[in-house]
Amino acid sequence: MPQIPAHMQQIVFNGFGGPNVIELASAAVPQPGPGQVLVQVAAAGINRPDCLQRGGAYPPPPGETGIPGLEIAGTIVALGQGVNQWPVGAQVCALVGSGGYAQYALAAAELCLPVPAGLSLVEAACLPENFFTVYDNVFTRGRLQPGETLLVHGGSSGIGSTAIQLAASLGANVITTAGSAQKCEFCLSLGASHAINYREADFVEAVRQLRGKEGVDVVLDMVGGSYLPRNIQLLALEGRLVQIAFLQSPKIADFDFLPVMLRRLTLTGSTLRPRTIAQKAEIARALLKNVWPLIEQGKVRPRIHAQFALKEAAKAHTMMEASEQMGKIVLIMP
Repeated sequence: MPQIPAHMQQIVFNGFGGPNVIELASAAVPQPGPGQVLVQVAAAGINRPDCLQRGGAYPPPPGETGIPGLEIAGTIVALGQGVNQWPVGAQVCALVGSGGYAQYALAAAELCLPVPAGLSLVEAACLPENFFTVYDNVFTRGRLQPGETLLVHGGSSGIGSTAIQLAASLGANVITTAGSAQKCEFCLSLGASHAINYREADFVEAVRQLRGKEGVDVVLDMVGGSYLPRNIQLLALEGRLVQIAFLQSPKIADFDFLPVMLRRLTLTGSTLRPRTIAQKAEIARALLKNVWPLIEQGKVRPRIHAQFALKEAAKAHTMMEASEQMGKIVLIMP
């Protein structure tokens, strides 16, 4: 059995606010409960919901720790009651409700996935939050099919880079928006057929030049606000708009619902964190069956923009909020 220390280092928020409220602290190593495993964390992915939680806008679900962090990779060092699908010593990546910014974290055994062959633990830490989110929203809710066209906003982000790769590898045509020429080149390298610099062009007009009257079949949007009516303008007959976040407002005045009726559009969206373990486990099984082989074949791979030590979490959050990254930002545990 591995030697488990009594205490660990973790990140805490000293109140709500900017990155300055992030502190490194010592805490007791948690003990796994029924259905849980204890993971010695090698790396944890940084996600925008972590920044929202820091600001007080996205609290952890009831029963979850206040320690931030939604995805981890590492080695299982202890098993809770009833866990028989994982042995101690297994290397896994896991979606967690909270607690990833720590040397040890609890994970539901059902939400652990094997580290894909050919990936390091640091790369594997980039998978769960983005891949669960993209697969469920683009392919389950958005029903994207081979040969259809997907418009991805924020293509250089962790979510965007995942969506581009998965959609392209599964036979869809991908158009994306990004905020610089360099980010557009990055998106094209991932498999997007066209990348639109939204700072230099109106993405509605640019997509229309590419697609004409056909429009796009699915839009994956994290912006909201003024993007909502513009996305609807671009949707094809039976098109689907999938909303997963709001960098702008979730509200918009004078919304015209008529195009939704006339073109039989679907407006949908979701959040991942509040769902039950059983609901998330269903996504995990689909990923293992349909996506993990693509990763192991080299067709899809997480792209890491920057790595920070755990004690540098404030720098990681500053980079995330500046939207500087192309791909993922990762915390490395001491």
